[in-house]
Amino acid sequence: MTSRITDVTRRRLIEGLATTAWYGVLNEVEFLGRFYDLDTLPTTDSRSTQFPTAREDIIQHCIANLDWPDDWIFYDERFGLADNDDALLRFLAEMLHPAVRTNLAEVEQLHDFLNQTLVHDGYEIVQIDAISGTPVFAGRRIGAGVPGSMKNLIFAADGPKPEIVFTDALNNDVLVIKNEQFCLIYDRPLAAHGLTWADLTSWWAEHEGLTAEPAREVSRSLYRRLDRSLGDNDAERRILRTYAERYVRLGDDIPALLPQVYLHYDPYTRAHHVPGAAPLPRQRMDFLLLLPHRIRVVIECDGRQHYADEAGRADSQRYAEMVAEDRELRLRGYEVYRFGGAELIDGSATDKRLAAFFDRLAERYST
Repeated sequence: MTSRITDVTRRRLIEGLATTAWYGVLNEVEFLGRFYDLDTLPTTDSRSTQFPTAREDIIQHCIANLDWPDDWIFYDERFGLADNDDALLRFLAEMLHPAVRTNLAEVEQLHDFLNQTLVHDGYEIVQIDAISGTPVFAGRRIGAGVPGSMKNLIFAADGPKPEIVFTDALNNDVLVIKNEQFCLIYDRPLAAHGLTWADLTSWWAEHEGLTAEPAREVSRSLYRRLDRSLGDNDAERRILRTYAERYVRLGDDIPALLPQVYLHYDPYTRAHHVPGAAPLPRQRMDFLLLLPHRIRVVIECDGRQHYADEAGRADSQRYAEMVAEDRELRLRGYEVYRFGGAELIDGSATDKRLAAFFDRLAERYST
């Protein structure tokens, strides 16, 4: 992976943190143990039989003898901070975690320093969550991702559309007042890594009382429920099925593909508008992926209704409304990818096309 953070920026970070204990109120072992497996990383000590792992190594040199310099972590190849942007960003964000640093004024000052230094290479540290009112941070590329915290994740309706109203417009809190039994509502906080299939199956097991069932059965149950929300739409079903095969091959830590995700569907608002006009243009996404660093990927499957009228004639107005909605989503930080319905009807060629798309998408967001 190519590093965007230059050696100049890394030196500035190291010099700027010279008077700051990077491990905060913890010690070095406690801090690094939060996101590294110190018992499997090797020692650097020649007396490896006495100090066989990184844990014993660090205890010996940072706690027992204090014979390592304070900035040793930035040069230790085991932790990758010298040549891996993701590792460095995760390390810097963890320095601000409430479990690591309790003084909010210090957190704010350190946060400002990190962002002033990283900005030159196109990165920033942003708040992604909160614990007891105290911010939790993650690193991301500047301009990437969707600002704000995820709320109102309503998806996979397998019956009448959910009727949704705002209960608090300032905080964008909504309530499903009708047809809630036909949709799924993910009500857990979104982690920094986004929403994985493992996260979703864990929620589903709790939601359905399946916590004692084997993980494979829980996963199958959830897939059947998501599939049911697609009705008779074979093109969208092919997208979901192709992606589900990735869970089998790659494991359940890959992002979950959510079908039929509702942004807004408020019949009370609709009642005050001209029949046929959408008061809130984008009401539903065909599919949504929630990736790390607040990256949101929307996948749309376009049937004839997206560009033609009821008689099948080309409808320039309908098409213009669709691309305007896409622009709005992109300006808000979403990535939008469209498939024409005709792309998804030719059997094995479609499967290869979708597999190649998801491979390239994964490659794009893993660098």
